Amino acid sequence: MTDRYASFVQSAAGRALVKRLGLPDPPRLRRHHPGDPLLPGPALLGAATGGRLAEPLAKMLTAAGVELADPAATGQRYGALLFDATGVTDSTELRQLYDFFHPQARAVLPSGRVIVLGTPPRECATPREATAQRALEGLVRSIGKEFGRGSTAQLVYVSRADGPTLAAGTATSLESTLRFLLSGRSAYVSGQVVRVGGGTASAPADWDRPLDGQVVLVTGAARGIGAALAKVLARDGATVVALDIPAAGDALAAVANDIGGTAVQLDLTAPDAPTRLAEHLASRHGRVDVVVHNAGITRDKTLGRMDADRWDQVIDVNLSSQERINDVLLERELIPTGGRIISVSSIAGIAGNRGQTNYATSKAGVIGLVDSLAPTLRERGISVNAVAPGFIETRLTARIPLVVREAGRRMNSLAQGGLPVDVAETIGWLAWPASGAVSGNVVRVCGQSLLGA
Repeated sequence: MTDRYASFVQSAAGRALVKRLGLPDPPRLRRHHPGDPLLPGPALLGAATGGRLAEPLAKMLTAAGVELADPAATGQRYGALLFDATGVTDSTELRQLYDFFHPQARAVLPSGRVIVLGTPPRECATPREATAQRALEGLVRSIGKEFGRGSTAQLVYVSRADGPTLAAGTATSLESTLRFLLSGRSAYVSGQVVRVGGGTASAPADWDRPLDGQVVLVTGAARGIGAALAKVLARDGATVVALDIPAAGDALAAVANDIGGTAVQLDLTAPDAPTRLAEHLASRHGRVDVVVHNAGITRDKTLGRMDADRWDQVIDVNLSSQERINDVLLERELIPTGGRIISVSSIAGIAGNRGQTNYATSKAGVIGLVDSLAPTLRERGISVNAVAPGFIETRLTARIPLVVREAGRRMNSLAQGGLPVDVAETIGWLAWPASGAVSGNVVRVCGQSLLGA
C-alpha cells in the first residue's frame, strides 16, 4: 500500500505546502541494506561520572566500524549520540544528561540515533538511584518526539547482576542490541526500553549473516508481515520453515521457493496441529532454533455485537495456539539451549482498541505469555520476547477507512506508517544467537505511536 501523502511531501511542491500550512512532515527513513555502515556519520559518546559502560561501549562501537567523534571538536554533525547514565545515583545528577544533550540537540543527522544506557531500577542499590534511573525513560521518550527528521531514541537498561564487569553473554547481547538500534534495521522503532542481561549469547562469525546455521519457524508466513519475516530471516542466513493454512498454500509455496525454505500447510487450531508440527520439525531438522509466532486474525465487532465464534476464533489463533505449540516443542526438547521464542503482539494489546476486544485481549495475552515464560525459560537458556507493531502498511490496513487510516499513519513521532520489513528486522534481531541475554522484552514497532504512550 502506498502512502501518497508521504510521497507528495518529498516533492518540491509538497515541501512548500507542508512548511506553509504546518502539516505533518513524514521524513524519509533510513532502512537497512546489506553492506550499509551502521551510521551515516560519527557517534558522540558521553558518560556520567562513575558510569560502568563507557569503556566497553567504546570498544564495541569501534569494533563495529563506528567512528567515535572528538568531544572537544565543535561544529560536528553526528550519526548518533550515546550516553552512559549508569553512574547517575541521585536525581540531582540527572543534570549531566542535560549538559550532554542540550548543546547537541540540533547536531544529529537525519535518521540519526540517540541511545541512553542505564541500570534496571530493580537492581539499584538505593531508592534514590532507582528513582533517577527510572527518570531516564521520560527523557528518552521526549527526545524521540523532539529531535525529528527520522531520528529515534531508545533506553537500554543493562543488568549489573553479573557483577562489576559485563558477563560474556550480557556483553555480546549489548553489542547485538547496539548494532540493531544504530542501524537502519530499527527505522520504525523509537521511544523503547530494552533490558539486557541474565542470559547466554554467542557472537556470529559474520554480523551480516547472524542467523547462519539456524532453523527458524515462521507461522502465518504466506503474506504481509509473515512473508517479510521469511525473507529477512533467510537473508540473515536462516533455514526458514514457512507455515500457513492450506487455503494460503499457493502464496506460501511462492514465499518458500523465493527464499529457498520449506512450506508447511497446517491449521494451527486443529487438535493435532502441535503434534504434527513437532513431528515435522523433528524428522526434517531435528530441532527448531527459533519459533516466531506471527499467525493472527481479526474478527472485529464491538463487544455488545460480537458473537461467540468471533471471540473464540481470535483467542484460539492469536494466543491459545501459541501456548499449545510452545508446550509440545518444549516438552519434546525440540527448542535447544540458545533457542528463541518470539511472539507478535500489537499496540492494541497495550492500549486497547474500540471494536477489537477479542483482538486486544489476545494480544495482551501474548505479552502475558512473555512475562510468565521468561523467568522459567531463562533457566533453560531460551529467550522469549514479543514485538508489538503499530500501524503497518499491509493489505489489512489498506481496508481501514481513509480518515482513520491517515490518523493511524500520522499519530506517531515519525508521522508515517511502518512497513512489514520493520517488524521483520526487529524480530530478526531478537532471533540472533547474539541476543540471548535479551529476554522478557516487549518492543513496540510503531514509530513511537501516541496510542498507548
